[in-house]
Amino acid sequence: MKNNRTTTAILLSLAALALFDCMGLIIKHLSGPYGAAELSAYRNLAGLIPAALVLWLSRDWHAKGRSLRMRQWRFALIRGTILTFAQYSFYLSLGLLSFATASTITYANALFMTALAVPLLGEQVGQVRWIAVLVGFVGVILIVKPGSDTFTPAALLPLVAAVCYALTGVTARMMDHDVPTALINLYSSAVAAVGSLLLATLTGGFSPIGSATEFAWIVAMGVIGGSAVLLLVMAYRMTEQSNLAPFSYFGIPLAFFLGWLVFDESPWGELFPGAILIAAGGLLIVWRERQIRRR
Repeated sequence: MKNNRTTTAILLSLAALALFDCMGLIIKHLSGPYGAAELSAYRNLAGLIPAALVLWLSRDWHAKGRSLRMRQWRFALIRGTILTFAQYSFYLSLGLLSFATASTITYANALFMTALAVPLLGEQVGQVRWIAVLVGFVGVILIVKPGSDTFTPAALLPLVAAVCYALTGVTARMMDHDVPTALINLYSSAVAAVGSLLLATLTGGFSPIGSATEFAWIVAMGVIGGSAVLLLVMAYRMTEQSNLAPFSYFGIPLAFFLGWLVFDESPWGELFPGAILIAAGGLLIVWRERQIRRR
């Protein structure tokens, strides 16, 4: 029975990964007429619906009296603000880089989470995991290519997004343990929605929606992104995160394939061997954490 639940969780997480990539394709498609902050605002406003739904379906939240109060609400606001800049950086990079390149660099967030857990959580990171982090960072450098003739500052945007996403992951573990995860997610989504609206206003406001087709794409972006979040939450509730983490790197070849299929991009020279090193570093961290838990 447990194996069946784990298999189902893996399939749900892979489906969520595919939906997130589809959302990214739509964002890249819309990045011409619409700014990154606008698209982030639309995405976050639509994301409030699944966030509220996840909270309502949370047994933990119902068992604790359905309270919306949180002792660390200021900390939750900071976390939502970090999420705002993570999304803005990633969405902006999708309009400037190839789809696979922008997506692959953000997978370095697992490496940053390991590194940030030392100063922020006081975790002891052993030699194997530091080697994994170093291997992944080398992969990032090979893709970004700082100092070379082919370097573009836009390549730093998904790197900023990866750091910010890692911060949201680490700070989630700094919240009080008695606070339901779904409530933390709702706070972050709400703050990100407000933050992206302000960011869009400060960076030029909202462009008029040009056609019914573009409106449909915007709606699809929100629905697909929200569905991906729901599937991912369902997967995490069915099994341990360590069982799902190795499959997250399936997104690297998937992003490459989708970028080639939809935008006729094939950035082999940009991604390899850096992408392999990023995946290898992340998988090594996952393997080491599972070894430690077994002990």
